[in-house]
Amino acid sequence: MKTKTSTKAFKEAILQGIPSELPPFRERNPEYSHAPNRKDILSPAEKRLAVRNALRYFPPAWHPELALEFKAELEQYGRIYMYRFKPSYGIYARKISDYPAKNTTAAAIMLMIQNNLDPKVAQHPEELITYGGNGAVFQNWAQYLLTMKYLSEMSESQTLHVYSGHPMGLFPSSAAAPRVVVTNGMMIPNYSKPDDWEKFNALGVTQYGQMTAGSYMYIGPQGIVHGTTITVLNAFRKVLGPDQSPEGKVFVTSGLGGMSGAQPKAGNIAGCITLCAEVNPMAARKRHEQGWVDELYDSLDALVERTRSAIADKEIVSLAYIGNVVELWERLDLEAIQVSLGSDQTSLHNPWAGGYYPAGLTYDEANELMREDPKAFREAVRVSLKRQVAAINRHAAKGMYFFDYGNAFLLEASRAGAAVMAADGIAFRYPSYVQDILGPLCFDYGFGPFRWVCSSGKKEDLDITDQLALQVMQEQLREAPAWIRQQLMDNIKWISEAADNELVVGSQARILYADAFGRIAIAKAFNRAIASGKISEPVILGRDHHDVSGTDSPFRETSNIFDGSRFTADMAIHNVIGDSFRGASWVSIHNGGGVGWGEVINGGFGLVLDGSDQAEARLQNMLFYDVNNGIARRSWARNAEAMQALKTEMQRSPGLKVSLPELVDEAVLKDLF
Repeated sequence: MKTKTSTKAFKEAILQGIPSELPPFRERNPEYSHAPNRKDILSPAEKRLAVRNALRYFPPAWHPELALEFKAELEQYGRIYMYRFKPSYGIYARKISDYPAKNTTAAAIMLMIQNNLDPKVAQHPEELITYGGNGAVFQNWAQYLLTMKYLSEMSESQTLHVYSGHPMGLFPSSAAAPRVVVTNGMMIPNYSKPDDWEKFNALGVTQYGQMTAGSYMYIGPQGIVHGTTITVLNAFRKVLGPDQSPEGKVFVTSGLGGMSGAQPKAGNIAGCITLCAEVNPMAARKRHEQGWVDELYDSLDALVERTRSAIADKEIVSLAYIGNVVELWERLDLEAIQVSLGSDQTSLHNPWAGGYYPAGLTYDEANELMREDPKAFREAVRVSLKRQVAAINRHAAKGMYFFDYGNAFLLEASRAGAAVMAADGIAFRYPSYVQDILGPLCFDYGFGPFRWVCSSGKKEDLDITDQLALQVMQEQLREAPAWIRQQLMDNIKWISEAADNELVVGSQARILYADAFGRIAIAKAFNRAIASGKISEPVILGRDHHDVSGTDSPFRETSNIFDGSRFTADMAIHNVIGDSFRGASWVSIHNGGGVGWGEVINGGFGLVLDGSDQAEARLQNMLFYDVNNGIARRSWARNAEAMQALKTEMQRSPGLKVSLPELVDEAVLKDLF
């Protein structure tokens, strides 16, 4: 709910930063979903260090009182969140003119930060966690207050550097430089194991930024609805005949929290029956109230009966079970209900700290065990994963197509000893959706998640951007080669129906998949509409890090790289550096992402369009590199689709000169070793 605060009072609070007087103590809001209590991992000396680290934000006169309070938070929650310092004003994406800033870009970044922390958007808003169980914008409320103050003071020749949530400060730079540079969780490699995150996050010196949480580019579940829709549509194309429809076919998955909350909506758009389990009743009810899932059930008996009727009537409907997905998989098997597609979207990148809840325990029981006996909780997760995989394998034997949806499900299931390995003992028996679908169909051709936010907060502006994007894609389709026509047609259908599907939660935002040519053309159309006054305020461009170039992730984004380089992270690092000097308004680079601490390096950007010629030059330069850097890497890995796309782009863009691989006849290598 939005707290009523005058614009003047809001601006004064932002400009103040850390308050001049100690605010009164405040309890957590029981109406919000809260992060699970983290395990007790610090020694007494380290706990003193954690409190000392937290106190450095505040004047010494406050230290005696705050030391006791922060000690209590650390002991109860496993982290120091500084609840006392959460602002009294409502946190949500205001119109850009409401922010006290000396330049448009700084105001746009403030808008995006508040959108990430909007209780309608964020998974655990009072712990500053946007999604994924631990994807944080900041570690504590002092960091939020300082960051917003710095942004309000920033000139066009300064850059704010943010170290894992901590705003180190404003440094002189130039108008062409990014206004903010963000890093999250950038650990020395030998200190990038899950318990390292627990320890150093508890100390207050690093955080898990997920992908778009700590880079201020999350736009609510819509951000993944599109990718899930494209994935589900193409998964059905794999299992259905050319004359068959997804209507009446069942897609089973789990999770209704942050990003996972998008799945039922995506299933409806794809035209199937979606069954989704969620153990957190509050998360399930939140998504139902927001219209992201059609019906809720806390009884498997009732759900089974409803599923049978939906199959018989070939309905398009999403049904959520408030309970454990393992029980759902097992019951559907027992009832012999045919499942066409299966996946999982629990936060298994974070299996021991609230990302996955084991079968056999209630939500509250699991949270208590997680905190009080981490070893027993780990074992319960392993047993549960084995049960889940056993049930999935039985469904697969009946013809279900199962895919890993990039949440480290197969990776963690294999570590638990579940039967997920292929006959060779090296590969998984089920594909990653990037290996089978998004890699060859989208990423290798440069198609990825292009997103934008209308800073005016006006639906009318979003409607205009939808129309402009649709026009650009329709024009592109007329000249498009055969190999990208399906991608364009899927996205034309998506944007045509986007407003009717009521995808907006929080900011007036939109997402679609486009290649470099499409992204640049759409961005130019926006910029010119702003210049002419057709769009009333600036538009903020960005993307998910889950894209062509932004992320090196061997079990997800780069899982279809087969030249041995999928465990390297050169592409993501080059991407964020390259974007930073080609015109990005802000850039970010993270360890962690959606598949786990130490398992991925991913980077993102924000780019503010204000209708100026300079903005058009920046978007042309930066968006071109942001996409083609990844196509070049995928081409060098000998991905046929990327080689084709890169050759086409080099013919179209004379300034692009990239090494192409020479292909080797297999006969040359056959008897070498």
